[in-house]
Amino acid sequence: MKRFLATLATVLLTTPALAQDRMTVLLDWFVNPDHGPIIIAQEQGYFADEGLEIEIVAPADPSDPPKMVAAGRADLAIGYQPQLHLQVHEGLPLVRVGTLIATPLNCLIVLEDGPIGAIADLAGKTVGYSVAGVEEALLGSVLRANGLTLEDVEMVNVSFALSTALMAGQVDATIGGYRNFELNQMEIEGRPGRCFYLEEEGVPSYDELVYLANPETLDADLIARFLAATERATQFIVNHPEQSWEIFAATAPELQDELNERAWADTISRFALRPAALDSGRYVRFERFLSEAGLIGDTVPVSDLAIDVGAL
Repeated sequence: MKRFLATLATVLLTTPALAQDRMTVLLDWFVNPDHGPIIIAQEQGYFADEGLEIEIVAPADPSDPPKMVAAGRADLAIGYQPQLHLQVHEGLPLVRVGTLIATPLNCLIVLEDGPIGAIADLAGKTVGYSVAGVEEALLGSVLRANGLTLEDVEMVNVSFALSTALMAGQVDATIGGYRNFELNQMEIEGRPGRCFYLEEEGVPSYDELVYLANPETLDADLIARFLAATERATQFIVNHPEQSWEIFAATAPELQDELNERAWADTISRFALRPAALDSGRYVRFERFLSEAGLIGDTVPVSDLAIDVGAL
């Protein structure tokens, strides 16, 4: 028996561990609290528990990740539901396979102590933006719900300096800023802002951040395991907000500041508790919204835009 146990121990010690399946995940931008479940799943070993080795890549250009996934150069990319509709209509082979942020973050921001007390006050005013197309459609819908049109305001491209332009008085409002970041940034800098929530002003609710894959090459099993790990990470974040923040912030010095800590607290309620779950109605309604705004032609079925990998 001793000889058998010694032999068994030798086998266990010398047998290599099973190789983990590798996946490359492209973020939409530099690491920030929006990516909490991915980072926590990595740091807590949840991906490893699912037999996955995840390479997390922050892009140099935030427009690249969907294109790289469409070209087969990565397994998953984080993208935005509104842009996904346009990308699919442009012919990119992309499909939503999971949700990261399950509510809109975008909002129409004005200075808290500024002259804009209601959206109707924007008549004859300037609105800063960074990305044409979808943001114009979103703003147009908000304005129509308040008796105005895009012709009643002047759109000013301020690139990505949304908060700076607003605080400096270069514009009267901005569209495209995030309620969990820009509002905190403005408050920290002593020029607090106020958000008009798009989903309360006529815009159909949507998933802000989604996981994108190439429908022609995706591995449903790998993605299902990835989503299981991030769901577990989201549960940990919700149950242990302070501990999870400490784990997240410890991964990079640039995350350890007041803005990221505030953003972390404000983002927790936005994470998808069931990242694999698909709300088909959201995609139907937003597809119709974009069609009515003239940004797309005929609508496409939900299956061309989003899938439930668990059903494959």
